[in-house]
Amino acid sequence: MNGARTPQLLPRIFGRCVHLSSRVKAAPNVSRISVDTVRWKSTAAASTMKGILCRTTGGTEVLEYTNLPIPTLKSGQVLIKNDYVGVNYIDVYARTGAYPSPKPEVLGKEGEGTVLALGPSGPDVTYHDIQIGDRVVWMGSGGYATHSAVPAETTYKIPDAVPPTVAVASLFQGLTALTLVTESSHPKKGDWALVHAAGGGVGLWLCRLLKHFGVKVIGIVSGAAKWAEVEAAGADHVLDRSGEGFDLIADVAKLTGVASGGIDLVYDGVGRATWDMSLAVVRRKGSIVSFGATSGAVPNIPLSVLSAKNITLARPTVFNYVTTREEFEDYASRLFGMMIENKWTPKIHSLYPLDQAPKAHQDLESRKTVGKLLLDTMLAGEAAPGSERAIRAARGE
Repeated sequence: MNGARTPQLLPRIFGRCVHLSSRVKAAPNVSRISVDTVRWKSTAAASTMKGILCRTTGGTEVLEYTNLPIPTLKSGQVLIKNDYVGVNYIDVYARTGAYPSPKPEVLGKEGEGTVLALGPSGPDVTYHDIQIGDRVVWMGSGGYATHSAVPAETTYKIPDAVPPTVAVASLFQGLTALTLVTESSHPKKGDWALVHAAGGGVGLWLCRLLKHFGVKVIGIVSGAAKWAEVEAAGADHVLDRSGEGFDLIADVAKLTGVASGGIDLVYDGVGRATWDMSLAVVRRKGSIVSFGATSGAVPNIPLSVLSAKNITLARPTVFNYVTTREEFEDYASRLFGMMIENKWTPKIHSLYPLDQAPKAHQDLESRKTVGKLLLDTMLAGEAAPGSERAIRAARGE
């Protein structure tokens, strides 16, 4: 369509609600979409929403559960009624100021829900076949809220075979891992890879993908509670850095059979606390992929440090790998295709009511979580975080 138009709003499609509900309910394990279609009628005409506002940088006390205006759509944006929102360490960085961002802001880089409206059209605007009523997963900003205005460019229709919670539990961290493996490094079958923080969301995905590509994986964890999940994700060996007698250099030498520096690929999302270890275990002409700093930023280093073993160093971010629609759609389709084909299910640590975003941040920063943390916008106001039973119920299991 050419020329300006007003956003396509939900009241114009009430007649489609029954059709959509029956279509989605026919998909495996999807049981709650029909309830959401009823809720559309009460939210479509609303001007306010519930959300978490980060007014300034600081601790979790700066996260305020409050009423906010529903975003006004710009060209190329879609309005999503969020069901679930992903909690990622990049949100912690934004809250603390480690990654500077304008304040006040609504945190959250990904969500899963239903399209309520499309923004204005124009001669160069496309919505990539996204329709009102579609069940979608998205990457963008402003996720800690019941509604988000996000780019159509980075919004993806969820395949029918993917049940609720699974898409948003996979998108950001799964795409991060997939791009790290396919773009930042080039693992070959039989290579040795070491994954720091292997029990985290990205760490589990790295173990799964590297194993899928025939790589021998060593996963580093902090606590025995994460051991089983990391093994289940594909790690051939798991080392507990909090255990008595932990000596990464000696342990790696024993596993690889190389006295010093036997690791082809190191994936380090921890930063300051693990940087020296990463340098020590990587082989000559090996690669280090640094993609996070949960323990603090890596200190400034002279480039000559890398020349000692001709190390290749990358410090990527997933957003620069999925900048265009073609890149985003390609990686998302590959990720969900592999998930469906291999029956991969992401580990979900817990569902938290939306108003308990501070608790989710505290748990994430404790480094005791295993897998993905999600906010459930429909549990806001509940007394306790979602249990494993709640997760299974959401999936219709």
